[in-house]
Amino acid sequence: MQWVRAWKPEVPGIHEVFHARFVDHAYPAHTHDAWTVFTVDEGSIAYDLERRLRGVTVSKVTLLPPQVVHDGRPAASAGYRKRVLYVGTEVLGEELIGPAVDEPDILDPSLVRSFRSLHQALGDSGDSFEAEAIFALVAPRLRRHLGARRLADDSTPGVSIAEELRGLLDARLSVGITLAEAGRILEVSPAHLVRSFTHRFGISPHRYLIGRRIEAARRLLLEGQPVARVAADVGFNDQAHFARHFKRHVGTTPGAYRPG
Repeated sequence: MQWVRAWKPEVPGIHEVFHARFVDHAYPAHTHDAWTVFTVDEGSIAYDLERRLRGVTVSKVTLLPPQVVHDGRPAASAGYRKRVLYVGTEVLGEELIGPAVDEPDILDPSLVRSFRSLHQALGDSGDSFEAEAIFALVAPRLRRHLGARRLADDSTPGVSIAEELRGLLDARLSVGITLAEAGRILEVSPAHLVRSFTHRFGISPHRYLIGRRIEAARRLLLEGQPVARVAADVGFNDQAHFARHFKRHVGTTPGAYRPG
């Protein structure tokens, strides 16, 4: 059976998320304005990139550069299932096109796992902050594979930066803040923010934020406030998302926790 899912996420730099299973569909030769970054979950793909025959299996992350002609088709009769992100040139610069044509595949199991975690997080609109945090770490690894230099602020994790980010997360607990905005305020890259925070506090910014929101929610629920209102007041964008995280942290649902 063939199927396709596609959506536009809230994470800056990712133009589209695509998830599909194809058995006999063959892409004609075409180009994209954005980078095509993908993994294969099952099966295998054959494709031509600038008239050079290539193939992809489940153990790779593959980068197809913008404005470069490519196609795609199943490499076997069983077809394939793939996860795709279309990433803007503001993240992966056009100067990296040449290296990607020469070597589009990354044989790195840990990067494959991180990419799939990112793709999964992008499937939940309530976890856009988590997706942004994962993307902030995945994007520099893609750039380094293509030979890009490490950014100057991406070297040593900073204690003061981590504490400043914690202050921003606490101050914006209910309304939230993106890593891109925090990076502009603190004048460092999102990747540096994530590494610094995790190094300093032993927890990712996303997990810290969720924990603080659950802590605030528990106080409001014990005061007798309605579950739906609490979910909105502490920054969850829907009740189902709130309930899932609350049960994971507390071991019961918000409704069962609330007195009366």
